[in-house]
Amino acid sequence: MPGRVYQGLSGLMVYHFHDTSGTAGVRHPGAINVSDYLYPDASNLAALLNRITYTNPDQYAKIRDVVRLAAPFFDDFQLHPIRLNRDLIQLEWTQKDSDYPFLASQLSDGTLRFICLATALLQPSPPATMLFDEPELGLHPYALTLLANLFEQSAKQHGSYVARQVIVSTQSAQLLNEFAPEDVIVVERTQGESVFQRLNSTQLSGWLEEYTLGELWQKNVLGGGPRNEEIPLPSDGDGDASVAPQREESSAGDERS
Repeated sequence: MPGRVYQGLSGLMVYHFHDTSGTAGVRHPGAINVSDYLYPDASNLAALLNRITYTNPDQYAKIRDVVRLAAPFFDDFQLHPIRLNRDLIQLEWTQKDSDYPFLASQLSDGTLRFICLATALLQPSPPATMLFDEPELGLHPYALTLLANLFEQSAKQHGSYVARQVIVSTQSAQLLNEFAPEDVIVVERTQGESVFQRLNSTQLSGWLEEYTLGELWQKNVLGGGPRNEEIPLPSDGDGDASVAPQREESSAGDERS
C-alpha cells in the first residue's frame, strides 16, 4: 500500500494557469532545454512546444489545431531560439493570412490560458494524475466545451487499469454541464472534515428532465452553496455541498474511481 500511495503522489501534477500577467514566466523567454514536461505554471511552454515539433509532430498538430478552434484568428506557433542567446526561447505566433510574428505578450489572457491547458492535456507524456484548479477562468463559453472534450480524451483507461486521471476543481456551471453526474464529486466541509460525494444519475433523473447539472448546482440542489458546517450532513447524502464541485476522471469511458 505505501508503494502505491508513493507512486500515485509522485505522478501528480497540479496545473494552475491563473497568472498570465505581464510578469508571468509563460510570456517571457526561458531556457530551451527544460522541455521534458509542462511546468505547473507553463513557464516552459515555448521550450516544450519546440521539442514536440521535432519529436512528436502529430501531437504538435493536435495542439495547434485545437487552439485554432478556440481562437480562429490563430495560425501557428513560431518556435526558435533567440538570436542573441541560443540557450533561450520565447513563444511567438502568427495569425491567419499574415507572416508577421507576434509575441506571447500580445495574446489575451484567455487565449494564452487555453493554449497552456491544451498543451498540458495533449503533451506526449503527461503525468499519471493531473489536477486543474478552476481552468474556466477567462475562457470563452465555446472554449469550455472544447476543454471538456480535452479532459475526456486525456483521461485514459485500459480494461481495469487506470492509466491516467484528470481531476478538475471548478466553479463554472457551464463547464459542469459538459459532464455526466457520475463524473462529478461534490466536496462538502462539515464539522471540520471534508466529505466527498459522487453524484448519481438515478437519484437526479427527475431533476435532469428539466434542468442541467449546472442549473441544479446554481439552485443548490447538488450542494455547493454556503452552509453552516456545524450542521451534520444527512445520512442519505442528499445535503448541501461545497463551493467547488470536483470532477475526478480516470478514463475517457465510463468506469471511474
